[in-house]
Amino acid sequence: MIDLTWLNELLADNRIFTPQTLAYYWGGLVTTTQLVFLSLVIGLVLAIPLAIGRSSGRRWISLPIYVYTYVFRGTPLLIQLYIIYYGVVFFDGIQQTFLWPILREAFYPALIAFTLNTAAYTTEIFRGAIKATPRGEIEAARAYGMSQSLMMRRIVLPSAFRRALPAYGNEVIFMLHASAIASVVTLMDLTGAARFVYARFYAPFEAFLFAAAIYLCLTFAILYFFRYLEKRLLAHLKPQSGN
Repeated sequence: MIDLTWLNELLADNRIFTPQTLAYYWGGLVTTTQLVFLSLVIGLVLAIPLAIGRSSGRRWISLPIYVYTYVFRGTPLLIQLYIIYYGVVFFDGIQQTFLWPILREAFYPALIAFTLNTAAYTTEIFRGAIKATPRGEIEAARAYGMSQSLMMRRIVLPSAFRRALPAYGNEVIFMLHASAIASVVTLMDLTGAARFVYARFYAPFEAFLFAAAIYLCLTFAILYFFRYLEKRLLAHLKPQSGN
């Protein structure tokens, strides 16, 4: 039985957990969820064709993708966020374009940075899964007369997705935890809400422990979701008990 006495004591502190502060936490939770969800969805859409190109034997296709994934996986996400958020204003004429009302908001530069980062990691995850496709499956698809695109769509990608599922689940959790840095560019996410409560009431333990508890609940929900997917999609790999 998990002891949640400490959480009940935190919630009982009316000085910290007022309707106003809880509203800040709720707003931060919504912002964090939107940021992580959108970056993961867009990153996944970008990663699938990039992974196919990364697996190509043609260097003029695979090499630029390799450079992109190497740079974004080899540098800290915080630095990438700073470059995109603060560096965009130095492009000549950007403030006179239609993009400026969007880019001057902290949410969209953070979304761009998170999307590019997770797309780089997801590309390598799917590339490894594509490379691990059993040779027998590919030969069977060719024996049926499938074209390269049809074989990729019906055989390679579904099989690779099942193999990549555990690693991709870890990437989703990493992105959730990494989203805590979004508050450094004035974005009021979950960590930013905790920082606001701390600055207002000088209560670091209560403010940040409550935020940590919310992150923990989100992490367990993601783990449960991917465990469920693995159970459904990888059921054929489990040993069957004889009658």
